[in-house]
Amino acid sequence: MISINGLTVAYGGFTLLDNIDFHISGSDKIGLVGKNGAGKSTIMKLICGQQNPTSGSVDKPNDLRIGYLPQIMEHSRGRTVMQEAMTAFDHITSIEKELEGINLQLSSRTDYESESYLELITRLNDLTDTLAMTHSEPLEVQAEKTLLGLGFKDSDFNRPTETFSQGWNMRIELAKILLSSPDILLLDEPTNHLDIESIEWLEDYLKAYRGALLLVSHDRKFLDNVTNRTVEIMLGHIHDYKVPYSKYMELRKERLGQQQAAYANQQRMIEKTEEFINRFRYKPTKSNQVQSRIKQLEKLDRIEIDETDNVSLTVKFPPAPRAGDIVFKASGLTAGYPGKVVFKDADIEVKRGEKVALIGRNGEGKTTLMRVITGELAPIDGEAKTGYNVLMGYYAQNQEDILDGSLTVWETLERIAVGDIRGRLRDILAQFLFRGEDIDKKVSVLSGGERARLGMAKFMLQPYNLLALDEPTNHMDIKSKEILKQALKAFDGTLIVVSHDRDFLDGLVDKMYEFRDGRVKEHLGTVKDFLERRKIESLQELERRFPGSATSSANQTPVTEAKDQARQDFEKKRGESREIRRLKHRVEFVEGEIGKIEAKMKDLDKVLSNPTASDDIMELTRTYLESKREQDRLTAEWEDLMIKLEQ
Repeated sequence: MISINGLTVAYGGFTLLDNIDFHISGSDKIGLVGKNGAGKSTIMKLICGQQNPTSGSVDKPNDLRIGYLPQIMEHSRGRTVMQEAMTAFDHITSIEKELEGINLQLSSRTDYESESYLELITRLNDLTDTLAMTHSEPLEVQAEKTLLGLGFKDSDFNRPTETFSQGWNMRIELAKILLSSPDILLLDEPTNHLDIESIEWLEDYLKAYRGALLLVSHDRKFLDNVTNRTVEIMLGHIHDYKVPYSKYMELRKERLGQQQAAYANQQRMIEKTEEFINRFRYKPTKSNQVQSRIKQLEKLDRIEIDETDNVSLTVKFPPAPRAGDIVFKASGLTAGYPGKVVFKDADIEVKRGEKVALIGRNGEGKTTLMRVITGELAPIDGEAKTGYNVLMGYYAQNQEDILDGSLTVWETLERIAVGDIRGRLRDILAQFLFRGEDIDKKVSVLSGGERARLGMAKFMLQPYNLLALDEPTNHMDIKSKEILKQALKAFDGTLIVVSHDRDFLDGLVDKMYEFRDGRVKEHLGTVKDFLERRKIESLQELERRFPGSATSSANQTPVTEAKDQARQDFEKKRGESREIRRLKHRVEFVEGEIGKIEAKMKDLDKVLSNPTASDDIMELTRTYLESKREQDRLTAEWEDLMIKLEQ
């Protein structure tokens, strides 16, 4: 489907991707992993054509339909949620117009045996099949199902998109991509703004999705549940594993261990051989043996150890100036936006030195309270005020809006640094892994993880005594999360943090405010204490819209099981009519055809996964896509037949 050949991306003297090769076939569900800034988002942009490589190529069919969800995107305004979701079907309108034009041509032509006439017939059939699959149910019904799966309510459908947060607008964009039914999905951290139920719904969708998937995520469980292959980017090179994430971690450890052992053994052999050569080099009776050993070393295929990237953050917040005993206090606080109350009658008190988490489902008011604390949002009712001598550092979710994309990394800090701190900017940036030419990168080209690190680096420029952090770990890799957590534990000021990451909050906070059903409730103690009291396993359980409504993947019936069950149910019916017998024969025929196509696609997959010089990859890919479309058409027909049989 897609071949990446000799791909290199360099910025000045820095090489991000160095002569990489890999192939994406139609059945691949790939987890793309690596540290923040390793080049994961860059690979997605290269595949989409949004960025050009320094050298090498990305080969793909011209008619390949790509669904790309970037970390950072522009959101549309001026439409309702449903109107915006329905734009995913704009291509259907163009198909209908093309069909109309073809039918008009065919009605006036009589050259039935000509090549151009047959080409029109073929195109007509292809377009008709595409529409038949799309129209398996009304387009609006498809949009409703997808929006509901991603967490929207019926009452949200007619709300303007601009009244939703950035995270909810990301869900609209994701819905549009899924509804457009692309051949391959490129999803760059899609779960960052999703609650647990939406994540589970997306997991089920991606497991059933018939196209290819290239996924970037720091969620191990999500990667394990939806991928069957892991491609690791390390210091510009890739390592390809045909297994999900957890198994990849095991194999990676084994590979590096075996490599180290083989390298050590070879080095001992080389050392002993060189010792023999040096000892007997000038002894005539040993000259033949010496020459033999020299040739042996010259012919030796020397083992090299893969480089590993062990560089990590070194975060240490400046000492906090002393604030008053009460850092923030709210009494009878009601907050929200014009026409919408998010929560009401909240009593909140944060004392000096406390580390407090705001937890609960998306949309219940965590970020709203943060905006009240920072002064961005005035209360609808009640009181809210910060205490004496509070110096606040605020980290917002939308770092792409807070940071100026036209500035470089260096300029971002240099413009706001004052006094002696200006002389320490390089050291501060190095703590956050911006070294050498990294500091000259434009903010607009930074990955989500790099923007997160730069946002944190700004906290080093001033000694704050209150850190207000809204989802600070969304784009951070696992190691960076742990380092940030330890730095926050050592911070001697006050912390208010929004997060749903249990591992991050466990051992960090000693008080929580839970946002639920328009109310705010205080909970003292650790995350573990809170979970035990609530009898739930994780903070993500709080995000369920309906308690106990987990959609277990074990309860999802695969298509093949659905076929068997449907046919068993059908066999129980008596008094089969001629029409029913006809439908049964057609079902058997269609199932046979699907089996043939699946076997053909499996053979094509093998060739595409390891092509030889004589293989025409573009032609093979085109054949594969045509087979896939035929498979989809026949599967849709099978589903329609089974519905008719059950009626």
